[in-house]
Amino acid sequence: MVRPTLEVADVFRRYGHAYRREAGVSLSSAQGRVMTAIETCRTAVLGGHLEQCDACGHERNAYNSCANRHCPKCQSLARAKWIEHRAAEILEVPYFHVVFTVPADVAAIGVQNKARVYGILFRATAETLRTIAADPRHLGAEIGFFAVLHSWGQTLVHHPHLHCVVPGGGLSPDGARWVACRPGFFLPVRVLSRLFRRLFLQHLQAAYDAGSLRLVGPLEALRHRPAWTRALAAMRQTEWVVYAKRPFAGPQQVLDYVGRYTHRVAISNDRLLDMDRGEVRFTYKDYRTDSEQPPKTMTLAAPEFIRRFLLHVLPAGFHRIRYYGFLGARHRREKLARCRQFLGSTGPITMPAAATSPTDYRDRTEALTGRSLRVCPACHQGQMIVIERLVPARSAAPIPDTS
Repeated sequence: MVRPTLEVADVFRRYGHAYRREAGVSLSSAQGRVMTAIETCRTAVLGGHLEQCDACGHERNAYNSCANRHCPKCQSLARAKWIEHRAAEILEVPYFHVVFTVPADVAAIGVQNKARVYGILFRATAETLRTIAADPRHLGAEIGFFAVLHSWGQTLVHHPHLHCVVPGGGLSPDGARWVACRPGFFLPVRVLSRLFRRLFLQHLQAAYDAGSLRLVGPLEALRHRPAWTRALAAMRQTEWVVYAKRPFAGPQQVLDYVGRYTHRVAISNDRLLDMDRGEVRFTYKDYRTDSEQPPKTMTLAAPEFIRRFLLHVLPAGFHRIRYYGFLGARHRREKLARCRQFLGSTGPITMPAAATSPTDYRDRTEALTGRSLRVCPACHQGQMIVIERLVPARSAAPIPDTS
């Protein structure tokens, strides 16, 4: 695996100090922590260890990772561990991918009320899927699924949406059998969209009535109830996008999907092209036209790039992956066992060896990438042995730009 020549960390190191100075109090403490974590990730500030080849004597420093969930460099191992746990929950049935998206007016409110609006998004989505699935006119069963929050679009704009992965069926109301959905079809998206819009706006109205929404700056007019009522009426007339992708080909494809989506950050390092003269260039796909076309290129001023990246910092403690129905934590084991019994399954899906998560980080990295961290990169014969522990710096001082 080739290391990207440019990283988000490089952008932060070169332009982050100026951005902090200009942003002032508008930069939240959570955003500041994320910037510092990414800047210091795998540098001497976090400490690490010194390795030496037992054959040729080549030495290298191996610095610790920040482990921040917003860091582009720290997701692979976390993703592998998460997938390993989820593999035991995969059923041998078709799986569907359903996406729930809120319109731009709601997304604007979400920028100032992330925890509240994202929480409503999860709640309304779960209620919608479970209600329509339980309706005998559609499926008539208790389903189970997990939902993953993404708050970004390809150009880093604020675009909150949930990716839901749902088995094609569920437990009958009396829990006595498995109810399968129609081949290639899960639930009608138009019906899902209408109920999702109604439930979401009900919960949003309740939050407004409780005075728990922050509405300042360009949204300050909405603090007056007549303006709020007009805005909500307009949202009711807007088409809310819910769409279902084609069902997955099988359990392994579900796991591959899970690996791609669950631990994504706003932008990966391999999409960055260059930074120069105060600008950052990166690639993106324009899904409004044709996603099969080659990626396009966008150029943003460095402060705007940083601002957009930080839009997607989640509130502290906020869970961006949640489980519902028979995958809910309380009865998951019992209900999954019942599902397998009705489906005639002998047991959980077995994970491929390459996707498991060994204890040592070097073994995990090799399983994920095929690149050994133990073999000497100089002579390719000896083994890298830890000869010294590198103590972390006392404080995370600004790191000089090394790009």
